[in-house]
Amino acid sequence: MSNFSRSAQQWATFARSWFLIDARMQPPGKIATMCAVRLKGKHKPIYHALSDCGDHVVVMNTRHIAFSGNKWEQKVYSSHGGYPGTFKQVTAAQLHHKDPKAELPEDILANLTEELPQPRDIPRTLSQYTQEEKDAFPRLWT
Repeated sequence: MSNFSRSAQQWATFARSWFLIDARMQPPGKIATMCAVRLKGKHKPIYHALSDCGDHVVVMNTRHIAFSGNKWEQKVYSSHGGYPGTFKQVTAAQLHHKDPKAELPEDILANLTEELPQPRDIPRTLSQYTQEEKDAFPRLWT
């Protein structure tokens, strides 16, 4: 009987799980930190920086994220293409108006690459779905 529980423990540790995160009225930094921990696999006891033991993460309702205070106008996302004249700055309100799903991947990627550089690319196990996409998805059980 102990072998069965041991194999169940090993399966739960080594298997890739799916996490559904609801982003409604949550700050993007909190969601990004939570997603980065799950994508890296830091919540597992077998975590190692060079191994790929992360789980899949699905973030829903990213259109309804919430910033505290006046961060919609104060938070600035900047990018540079490497050539003269390609430096761009966009506020969080402008970026959210253009594409509601664009803010989270930048924050999550910043959290993922803070530590040691990976010897290979980080696998993309992050998915984002809007409410319309979720409603249009075929249901297996009703």
